[in-house]
Amino acid sequence: QVQLVESGGGLVQAGGSRRLSCAASAGFSSFYMGWFRQAPGKEREFVAGISWNGYTVDYSDSVKGRFTISRDNAKNTVYLQMNSLKPEDTAIYYCAVRSRSWATRSLSGYDVWGQGTQVTVSS
Repeated sequence: QVQLVESGGGLVQAGGSRRLSCAASAGFSSFYMGWFRQAPGKEREFVAGISWNGYTVDYSDSVKGRFTISRDNAKNTVYLQMNSLKPEDTAIYYCAVRSRSWATRSLSGYDVWGQGTQVTVSS
């Protein structure tokens, strides 16, 4: 089974940037990947998704235009570039893999999750 490990979290000032990485333990090049986040006291929510070949991407309205998802199948890694960060982006960020090739924003549609990485945006 694929295992996922996120990295790149930390403390950043509002308006700053951060790049998160999610490394998979095995090949995931056929699968749809997603980034989610969970803020304190809130439910986990979809942030971004990317098709197996990177041609199709999807973003939540709250991050569209500021975040960019990408992947490098040769490195078994998916990235989330976060720009113009806001305090409301503070959350634990999770990557997840879906054993299907088509997109979904539903948490239940993802089969394997990473442990998460904390991103804190100070005002």
